[in-house]
Amino acid sequence: MLVSASFLSSKNIPEDIKKLDQTNVDFIHVDVMDGKYVENKTMPFKEMRHIYKFTNKRLDVHLMVKEPSKYIDDYASLNTEFITIESDIDEDLLSVLKQIKSYAIKTGLAVNPDVLVKDIVPYLPYLDLLLIMGVTPGKGGQEFQEGIEEKIKEARILLESYPNFSILLSVDGGINKETRKKVDACDIVVSGSYILKNSNYQDAINSLR
Repeated sequence: MLVSASFLSSKNIPEDIKKLDQTNVDFIHVDVMDGKYVENKTMPFKEMRHIYKFTNKRLDVHLMVKEPSKYIDDYASLNTEFITIESDIDEDLLSVLKQIKSYAIKTGLAVNPDVLVKDIVPYLPYLDLLLIMGVTPGKGGQEFQEGIEEKIKEARILLESYPNFSILLSVDGGINKETRKKVDACDIVVSGSYILKNSNYQDAINSLR
């Protein structure tokens, strides 16, 4: 299991990112919120662009924004592996996914708890990552919602029915040592609060693999 560590709940972002950089975590998960798609807002790119000073890890960027096309050029300039957008935005999804692909960056599409897995089928040819949200997006520290385990299994069956596509299945929200047992069908787990609240980040990451 690959692990992507989120610093959304961090009280000291530079310090926590430096500590994560000393672990074997696979990705640093970057949550980007605009205060419109979700109520909360994260730091602007003019601050986020300095992340390279604190880590060499590849970035797993999740754009929880209404107009992701306005953010992609900036985040493509970082050490970015994935850029994931929301599936229920007003912008044309295919256009945005193609914009991400134009930078040779892997594309992701997020499925929130109120979105049906079957709704993303038309976009599968353009995806490298399918992100199942275990919580309603917008803030860290939430508990893994009921019914998400079944949704993950449904997503895995769907992806296996399209063997010509190579799409990783990820889950984000409420992931800890206990809920990790419910998401074996995934390839990647995103975890924030659970890792950051642990006195030893590496131990927490090891428990999620």
